[in-house]
Amino acid sequence: MMVKRPCVILVADSNMAAAFRGYFNRDRWDLSLGCAQFEINTAIGGDLIVDEGGNDPGVFTKGHELLRPYQRSHERALVVLDCEWDGSPGRAVIVERVTERLVESGWTAEAVKVIAIEPELENWLWQDKPQVADVLRYRGGTSLRQYLADHGWWPIGAAKPPRPKEAAEWVLRQTGQPRSSAIYQRLASLISVHGCSDAAFAEMHGALQAWFPVPV
Repeated sequence: MMVKRPCVILVADSNMAAAFRGYFNRDRWDLSLGCAQFEINTAIGGDLIVDEGGNDPGVFTKGHELLRPYQRSHERALVVLDCEWDGSPGRAVIVERVTERLVESGWTAEAVKVIAIEPELENWLWQDKPQVADVLRYRGGTSLRQYLADHGWWPIGAAKPPRPKEAAEWVLRQTGQPRSSAIYQRLASLISVHGCSDAAFAEMHGALQAWFPVPV
């Protein structure tokens, strides 16, 4: 009888996959996430899979089909996608429908978790930390946080930039860098997991802790 692997993770695009590689390739990532360590292969085609079309609507409409073959090889399935895309029905409907389809396709409700990020992945990566400025190669005279506030991208008092993806793209244009998966992976490998105030990240964090509790 084949021993199933702990968890398969379906994400919407290569940048999201890179962020997960950044999280799980840390030394003792289990301590950062507050869960028990479990075996995970973050290579594409391992335990981390990307919608072949590389988009959120594809995960929304056919995520259950993409994950159906993994019912034989994996105990659990985590699905992560953005909420903002043309035709998006919004977070609540995304989570409900993808979850329903997964269960109808053969997964148990306890074995699946759907995370819909509002508005998009970049919300997980923005923190007022020097590591973010370093990865984005910002070398201004003020802090990156102040620089973004001065240019209307991150209002003082706001936990995150209101338009996180556009803010990241704007900074990269100022520093002369193309947007790449490598940037997402490096950001995720360096930022504080506990410093991420995004609700969807906290929800994913909680799911991993529930699935893989730290032994007492």
